[in-house]
Amino acid sequence: MDRKEYMKAYLKEWREKNKERLKEYQKEYREKNKEKIKESMKVHYKTPAGKKLSTIKNWKKSGLINEDYDALYQKYIESTNCEECGCEYGKYGDGSLTFRCMDHSHITGLFRNFLCQRCNITRG
Repeated sequence: MDRKEYMKAYLKEWREKNKERLKEYQKEYREKNKEKIKESMKVHYKTPAGKKLSTIKNWKKSGLINEDYDALYQKYIESTNCEECGCEYGKYGDGSLTFRCMDHSHITGLFRNFLCQRCNITRG
């Protein structure tokens, strides 16, 4: 076993033995550094990787079930027009109800397609 493999195994074993200690340390760190963490997350969620993470997290929270979230996100980014009415997507909050929405079945949780807000509301 080379040094890199040894260290990886050692650290895994150490983390397992010290699970509670690490949990407590992380809790204390988060409490002491709330503002610092909050500011760094604001910066992170403005990056492409942060936006992707946040979007996928929201999809999962709203009940979307999909085998490949990365591919679905790529399709989401590339989508420029509503798949129902064909209108070009607008910006959220511009009052036009043409911003992009993820349409999914609320019964099965399965993704159907990307629609503008107007079509998503009428489709139910």
